[in-house]
Amino acid sequence: MEKKVFPPDFAWGVATASYQIEGAYDTDGRGESIWDRFCTIPGRILNGDDGKIACDHYHRYPEDVALMKSLGIKSYRFSISWSRVFPKGTGEVNQMGLQFYKNLVHELLEHGIEPFVTLYHWDLPQALQDLGGWANPNMPTYFLDYAKLIFQELGDKVTKWMTLNEPYCAAFLGNYEGRQAPGIKDFSTALSVAYNLYVGHGLVVEYFRNENMIGEIGIALNLMPRLPFTNKEEDIKATEYADGYINRWFLDPIIKGTYPQDMITLYREKGVVLPEFQEEHLRLMSQKLDFMGLNYYNDFWVTADETVWPLGFSLKNPPFAPVNDRGWPVTEQGLTKMLLRLKNEYGIDTIYITENGTSQPDTLSLNKTVGDGIRIDYLHRHLLAMHDAIAQGVNVKGYFQWSLYDNFEWAFGYSSRFGIVYVDFNTQERFVKDSGFWYANLIKENAI
Repeated sequence: MEKKVFPPDFAWGVATASYQIEGAYDTDGRGESIWDRFCTIPGRILNGDDGKIACDHYHRYPEDVALMKSLGIKSYRFSISWSRVFPKGTGEVNQMGLQFYKNLVHELLEHGIEPFVTLYHWDLPQALQDLGGWANPNMPTYFLDYAKLIFQELGDKVTKWMTLNEPYCAAFLGNYEGRQAPGIKDFSTALSVAYNLYVGHGLVVEYFRNENMIGEIGIALNLMPRLPFTNKEEDIKATEYADGYINRWFLDPIIKGTYPQDMITLYREKGVVLPEFQEEHLRLMSQKLDFMGLNYYNDFWVTADETVWPLGFSLKNPPFAPVNDRGWPVTEQGLTKMLLRLKNEYGIDTIYITENGTSQPDTLSLNKTVGDGIRIDYLHRHLLAMHDAIAQGVNVKGYFQWSLYDNFEWAFGYSSRFGIVYVDFNTQERFVKDSGFWYANLIKENAI
């Protein structure tokens, strides 16, 4: 097969999130987050796991940065724990928590690795959830105050910023399906949360621009095509709603300053309480971004299902699709399709793949190796799909593999391994998997 070469200065990276790897949940003044609280509720996390220790990155970050350097990683995407910096969400700053991130950024830069910082990756301080969480209309202002401090303290070193990670998950998985923190099951609340997340995003982007900060700011969205399971009219219509639910509800406000009318009509017909859309808020949401972060894992197929209120659809896998241990199909063609859609339909001119990867039941061999050929095949397929989009004119500037380490995978606990580095959670030893060596060679060659 002919080698596919990537653009010069392509940002090859890995991604993590604060609650999933840091541990040190009650160390050096860190406050409680909604995930700390959620993990205490029986039955919410598989095997009763929690993020109290996770990968102990808080104490082991020098070792972790050195390991990244050894693999040739050029960029590292991580998130900041809001409650580590503001234990109560607002008010007094925890200087020791802030110092951790200063140290981490310094360590990265010393090793020639560019930091890409996500301000919010789902771990809201519990003190703010007690005030209503993101459903509280004051939450965007609290988020702005938090962001101002981070910009002030890290803005001279960090030049790549993301306001939010996967607001769809924060809103709907956390406040409608209830399978993520804070565990609420109310569709109207989820819509309010999604709206306020975007108001907060807009306030932060406006501040970033007004302060003439050096660098670039964007957002990371999980966007995945939805395909009709059959050619029946009801499945085709349900697919339009499925696309509106996960994709257009989060793309349209950011790019167009509007919400999709077909979804508004559907929700009203079903008796959902909608946010009060305000022109000023829509203006804030739709400010020009420097880049779009795309988190892509898979497509799903859609079938009409009137038992699912208020959406009227459910998701299925076709019989021919291989799946990972989470039941997600391997559909690399969807990555090319979504990248082209972002360019052609939404006019987005700069994109980073901010997450892409797969979970497999990896095991450590007697000779301390991890053979994960299935992950290599997954990455190979998706990187070829990404290259195909680049060849068709999409300006993809970087790729962040999810994830550097096996970590706390939210409701799946430690049973779901996404890392290119295996973590023994009993000893905290790290072992590079075959996929990690494969990825390192790809970075070295800048080609696949």
